[in-house]
Amino acid sequence: MIQITGIRLPFDHSDAELQAAVIKKLNIPQQDLLSLSIARKSFDARRKGTIRCDYTIHADVSDEQGVLKKLANDQQVRVAPDTDYVRLTRKRKSIPYRPLVIGTGPAGLFAGLILAEAGYSPVLVDRGKPVRERTKDVYDFWKDCVLNTESNVQFGEGGAGTFSDGKLQTRVKDRANRDKKILEELVSAGAPEEILYDYKPHIGTAKLVTVIENLRKKIIGLGGEYRFQNRVEELILDRDRIRGVVLHGGEEIRSDHVILAIGHSARDTFEMLYRQGVSLEAKPFSIGLRIEHPQSLIDQNQYGQAAGHPRLGAANYQLAHHSSSGRTVYSFCMCPGGSVIAAASERGTVVTNGMSQYARLEINANSAIVAEVSPADFGRNPLDGIRFQRLWEKKAYVQGGENYYAPCQRLEDFLRGKSTKSLGTVMPSYKPGITLTNLQECLPPYVVDTLCEALPEFEKKIERFTLADALLTGVETRTSSPVRILRGKDFQSLSVRGLYPAGEGSGYAGGILSSAMDGIKAAEAMISSIQEEF
Repeated sequence: MIQITGIRLPFDHSDAELQAAVIKKLNIPQQDLLSLSIARKSFDARRKGTIRCDYTIHADVSDEQGVLKKLANDQQVRVAPDTDYVRLTRKRKSIPYRPLVIGTGPAGLFAGLILAEAGYSPVLVDRGKPVRERTKDVYDFWKDCVLNTESNVQFGEGGAGTFSDGKLQTRVKDRANRDKKILEELVSAGAPEEILYDYKPHIGTAKLVTVIENLRKKIIGLGGEYRFQNRVEELILDRDRIRGVVLHGGEEIRSDHVILAIGHSARDTFEMLYRQGVSLEAKPFSIGLRIEHPQSLIDQNQYGQAAGHPRLGAANYQLAHHSSSGRTVYSFCMCPGGSVIAAASERGTVVTNGMSQYARLEINANSAIVAEVSPADFGRNPLDGIRFQRLWEKKAYVQGGENYYAPCQRLEDFLRGKSTKSLGTVMPSYKPGITLTNLQECLPPYVVDTLCEALPEFEKKIERFTLADALLTGVETRTSSPVRILRGKDFQSLSVRGLYPAGEGSGYAGGILSSAMDGIKAAEAMISSIQEEF
């Protein structure tokens, strides 16, 4: 297979034009091109009048060696790299107890899959419900303000990423092609095939439900077992060695090998780990607000006259500003054509997040606009970041009316520091509802100052970003874990052998794809350790 990079075409080109561009680049007759596949696709919208589609193509040709020899000096034509996941081929060893995976978000799900494929029949334990039942609980909360603290946007099968945009981009480069493994498994489970090559792939919340269910069926078919609605209350320790866990209700599950993939919001579990002497540390994260604009405004700014073309879809953006205070403000989890959602997991708190369906057809665009905070702001005890998050989530709950409505404010009023009395042209998407107020009372003053400095700077990059009627909804506090569970190069906890922290909750990963990759690495490390032990 030959790889060709640098193929650029108008964004609305035909399949025939793409094929013709490949044939021209390789300088071969049409009949010598046996097949082609897209390895990478992205849009270049820097010049709005001439939006281009950039491709990396894999082509099968009649005389591969001849073509490569003829184009030996062309840096854009080479042998296609191997993109297969490098599987562990070691023989399965017998162990006294099955491995445990705590949590069935991206990290736990793919750790469980790797262990199951290796023949270790893992037991996957989750405090929440299966994804379809969990979805009903989430929508009931959005409709009726009835929060289930064990089954919500944060807890349950699929993890927090299930109620987002299903974004799958990552900056992590993986030589073992774990990212390709994940994407291929997702497609096999029902995700759209284009996630294999899109520059910014996404699945959408509704499609994720079926994908997650199909991955569960595969793990069970390979010998795995699921235990839902089973919160881990305690670790069973033998000095510095894990021997199992105690579930809510008192049941014990014995295991010498436990992957801890609890997500970034399992605050009671972090507290339990701290009490039991597991090595933790406080880590930086970011807090701020959700901002909503008309999606048409973002489309027009990013795509110009081509805005609204079905090939381009809803436009997104990525922004960052390094403030005079030294803090960075940036957009996070941008959801084109989506909604701001209620994401609380504790009673008496308000937490926001963003969500889009696959088609991204809602009228508003939304994104978190957040500022960095660190232990220097909230304290260096491992649990201080949790206390800090909870403080501002409780303030938002009070400002919202103490009924899970979210505090909301027009952008113009936020910049002036005055309460909003009425909405303008932009309507809020947050369910169950909003309360107009002054959001400056829901964040630390230094975060407010940093956001007020950054927002006008973003106007220089996206015209009308500071639209007076743009809406801010608060608060966004769950950008990443406030805790890091310290681990070594072998992925085991520094204080408890046999315990493998993984995913967002470990503090070493963020987002669906990087968390899933981290889960795979933890499973691989566990398998290697088993090989050495037995």
